[in-house]
Amino acid sequence: MKAPSRPALADQAGFTLIEVLVATLLMTVILAALATVTAQWLPNWNRGMARVQRAERLALGLDRIVADLSVAEMVPVNGDARVPLFEGSELAVTFVRTAVGPNTRPGLEIIRLTEKSDSQGLAMVRERAPFAPMPRDAQIRFADQVVLIRAPFRVTFSYAGPDQVWQPDWRGQMQLPDKIRIAVRDGTTGELLNVSSAAIVHVSAWAECARAKNTATCLNARLKPDTEKKEEQL
Repeated sequence: MKAPSRPALADQAGFTLIEVLVATLLMTVILAALATVTAQWLPNWNRGMARVQRAERLALGLDRIVADLSVAEMVPVNGDARVPLFEGSELAVTFVRTAVGPNTRPGLEIIRLTEKSDSQGLAMVRERAPFAPMPRDAQIRFADQVVLIRAPFRVTFSYAGPDQVWQPDWRGQMQLPDKIRIAVRDGTTGELLNVSSAAIVHVSAWAECARAKNTATCLNARLKPDTEKKEEQL
């Protein structure tokens, strides 16, 4: 008998050189198309994510500012002072509030929200210092700086009392402002943004004046030195 012959190489399964070259060419075209699409899409995606992150940081910073200002306390710098420790301008505000934080002791602290410049541009910074009675001209040493809002956003403050008239400064007043407006603007165009907010101060008058029938008379009485009060009583 005659042994069966092996099948020819042409009849065996597999790829020819031409088929491999065509597949490689198709893969190259697909990868080039994906690279082109990715190059156009990735920068837009990065810009979108950066905008989202800036918006989130801005919202967190505004929440911190509003939370601090709303709990400002009617606390004088010392026992002889007739006005509370509160100094407000368009770019900074200093006030007293109850100490808050995981590493703080019970008591009061002085908070300053102020605009500062660093290597990355302008930023609204929160600083704190423990409160203790001190002379009126004492230099407060602030620490624990935390950046709340950074460029391209800029924050300005304005203040309104019982008359509801907004003014850019609040210094040496017998009362705290009833409301504090936090205006957020685009640092490049100066446009006022819709995220701007306002803080309503919970305590804006002395305790004895809150119980008095005439608040104005009570406030004027606090301005008089103790000696004058004693002479009036005599």
